[in-house]
Amino acid sequence: MIVGIGVIVAVAVAATGGGTNDKKTPTESTGRSPSPSLSLPSALPSLPSGLPSVVPSLPSDLPTELVPTELVPTDLESLLPSLADDEVPYYMLQKGDCFDTDDGLPGQAVKRTCTEPHDAEVVKVAELDGTYKTNAALKKAASTLCQGPLERKAAGQAAGTVRDTLVQYPDSGGYKVGIDKVACSLAADVGKGTHKLTKPLK
Repeated sequence: MIVGIGVIVAVAVAATGGGTNDKKTPTESTGRSPSPSLSLPSALPSLPSGLPSVVPSLPSDLPTELVPTELVPTDLESLLPSLADDEVPYYMLQKGDCFDTDDGLPGQAVKRTCTEPHDAEVVKVAELDGTYKTNAALKKAASTLCQGPLERKAAGQAAGTVRDTLVQYPDSGGYKVGIDKVACSLAADVGKGTHKLTKPLK
């Protein structure tokens, strides 16, 4: 069974690529290469004589506080959700990363050391490619990308170790702004399960 968690993201990722065509066309030579000529003007123009001699100063009665401080928090971090040091968006996970999930924070992963109890391990990180207009289309494409790698990896694990799969992918809004990563993971139990993985997958 493949479980998908859609993610609403507010981060725009832009990548540009491409190349230029540097083909040069051959030029004909007359046997003599032209040499550049450089000549300096004999007289330089003079500056106008009517420039002001005094630079105007700013008024001294400008307000010192343009915005009342009670309207702007002094700690701007209070405006942003705080993430724990080990908490990352799913699309920042890499192959071999072990992590815990939280139903209350879909799309977030709390990274763990693979030798301590954890919910899942990333088997593959893939990229979506194409046009997907609905969340259902994204879910289907993400599941297709993960199916083969997850089945192969699960076949090599001891019986009872892996009980579920986890496919994390962007929702249509996240995909439109450039988030195209899919994290394919094997899990002990997804959600409220008590079974944990305790070492790296084979």
